[in-house]
Amino acid sequence: MNNRMIAVGLGVVVLAMLGLAFASKPLYDTFCRVTGFGGTTQIAEEAPAAIIDRALTVRFDANVMNAPVLFRPLQTSMQINLGEHGLAFYEVTNTSDHDVSLMASYNVTPHKAGLYFSKLECFCFEERIIQAGETKKLPIVYFIDPALDEERNMQDVRTITLSYTFYETDSFEGAANSAALN
Repeated sequence: MNNRMIAVGLGVVVLAMLGLAFASKPLYDTFCRVTGFGGTTQIAEEAPAAIIDRALTVRFDANVMNAPVLFRPLQTSMQINLGEHGLAFYEVTNTSDHDVSLMASYNVTPHKAGLYFSKLECFCFEERIIQAGETKKLPIVYFIDPALDEERNMQDVRTITLSYTFYETDSFEGAANSAALN
């Protein structure tokens, strides 16, 4: 009876650990979105009504990981008051002879600013298909939450860097078919 109880107990522990392993990514993603951990930005439905006269500099960064594209911000930085809408553009050019499907990952630094950096509209919300040789301008509409001004640990923040990394996805059937033809 004692060995059976130990076996059942160990089985429950193994199943619980397996369940936690599968749940860890969605739980971590949710945690990052809610807290801004790791520079994860927020998604907003509308901008705040109040604008506070505290200007911050937003710098723009662009990176590419294993994709045949050129990707760059069309402005290097922008001054914006807390609560004010910002509009920035990035540009992506497909340098290959086949269509590519891209996704953008993103974050801000300093990481503690992620909770206060909100996007109203962004090219990063969905997968993009860029045709061979095509160049696209990609907008982002954002604001910095005025609540940042009330946080003591945010008083030293004068500059926030918004960084995107484009990477090629495997989900676009046309890109896979074009690659197979070459």
